Amino acid sequence: MLDYVREPEAIYARSFELIGEMPELQALPQAVRPVATRIVHACGIPEILGDLRFSDDIAAAVPAALEAGADIYCDVDTLRHGVMKRLLPAGCALHCAIGNTETAVHAKANRMTRAAAQIDLWGERLDGQIVAIGNAPTALFRLLEYVDAGGAKPAAVIALPVGFVGAAESKAELAGNPRGIPFITLLGRWGGVGMTQAAVNGLAGGLNT
Repeated sequence: MLDYVREPEAIYARSFELIGEMPELQALPQAVRPVATRIVHACGIPEILGDLRFSDDIAAAVPAALEAGADIYCDVDTLRHGVMKRLLPAGCALHCAIGNTETAVHAKANRMTRAAAQIDLWGERLDGQIVAIGNAPTALFRLLEYVDAGGAKPAAVIALPVGFVGAAESKAELAGNPRGIPFITLLGRWGGVGMTQAAVNGLAGGLNT
C-alpha cells in the first residue's frame, strides 16, 4: 500500500499550514491572508501573491455585505457551482444568467459576450451585491463601464478573470481605479474560475472547511 495522506481534513490542514509558512503570504496584511491562502491552495503557485491587489477594506466588506443580505452574482456557472454554500449566510443566493435566452439575445443584438450582457440585464440589481468574475474580462470591463455611467455600485468585486485578451487590462483598470468599490484582483493573465471560487470562499468563510 502506498504511503500518502488519505484523510481530507488532514490534507486541508497540512496544505494551509505549508502555505502559511511561505514568505510571500507572510508579507501580506493579516486580514487578507486567509483569502490569499485559499487562492494559492487553488493554483499551487505562491509566486502569484506578488500580483495580488486588493482594497484595504475587502476582507471586512464581503462578510459585512453577506450579513446585510447581499447575494453573489457570478459571470459563469462553473464559478457559481464552486462557491461553498455552507460558508454563506442562510438566504444568500448565487446568480448566473449566462445560459438564459434573454442574455443570448441581448449579447447578439449588441455584439458583446454573454458574460458582459449579464451586467446590462442585472443592472440596478447589482446595487449593494457581490460580483465575482473568474472567466470573462468583458464582464469586468462592462461592470466598470456601468458604474462609470452612474449605475449601481456593488458592495464588493472579486475579479480574477484569466486570458490573453483583456484579462490583464481589465484587472489593471479595476486596481488602478476601483471606483470606490472594495475589490480583490490578480494582475496579469493569471486567474481563472478556480482561483476566483477560492477568493469568494476565503472572503466569505476564511479557512473554514
